[in-house]
Amino acid sequence: MPHRSLEAIFANNRRWADALKAEQPDFFKTLAEQQAPDYLWIGCADSRVPANEIMGLLPGEVFVHRNVANVVVHTDFNCLSVIQYAVDVLKVRHIIVTGHYGCGGVSAALENRTMGLIDNWLRNIKDVYTHHQHLFDHLDSHEACDLLCELNVCEQVDHVCHTTIVQDAWKRGQPLTVHGLVYSLEDGVLHDLSVNVSAMEEIPTIYRMYNDQEIFDRLPSRRRRLPQDPEPS
Repeated sequence: MPHRSLEAIFANNRRWADALKAEQPDFFKTLAEQQAPDYLWIGCADSRVPANEIMGLLPGEVFVHRNVANVVVHTDFNCLSVIQYAVDVLKVRHIIVTGHYGCGGVSAALENRTMGLIDNWLRNIKDVYTHHQHLFDHLDSHEACDLLCELNVCEQVDHVCHTTIVQDAWKRGQPLTVHGLVYSLEDGVLHDLSVNVSAMEEIPTIYRMYNDQEIFDRLPSRRRRLPQDPEPS
């Protein structure tokens, strides 16, 4: 017997599964045999922002990673592993970084009140604020939070594009675009931040990563091979 507190969840699950099977009898059989989403969603862990429902997509149509304030950190191997699997194995065509207005993590990052372990995570958002601090002059707290939600998404889009995972996909000609969106809790609408990156040439030169052969290939002399190692004496 399930714990009493879980009984409603199991009942809801049964109704959901039965309704879906009534509409599409082979849905779960097909889903169990294949996972082929076009989208990777990197979003906030906030319970009010469910990826599938917001985009009107069914299970199997979107691969999802969520954390507090939709942050992409280059030392977060959990997030990087999700990106790598989505890009290299599932061959997603779109990575969608989605923040939301009224984000508790972003709001907390604007404060100086300690909250424990999460303070270290929110440092990443404080850095975004610091880089754009001049934009926050004369904004009230609500406006400041909304702006930082948007700027945080833009920053995390950059971080996704700066990974060797995404850049290697672009090098091999794999179609892949990274997008930035923000979701409004007040009306349920997604907003495009007009941040869409589809190629190495669209990111700053300093973040473009090449192996030795690729570096030599890009030189004016167009040398096509690495220098040979010296013969052992």
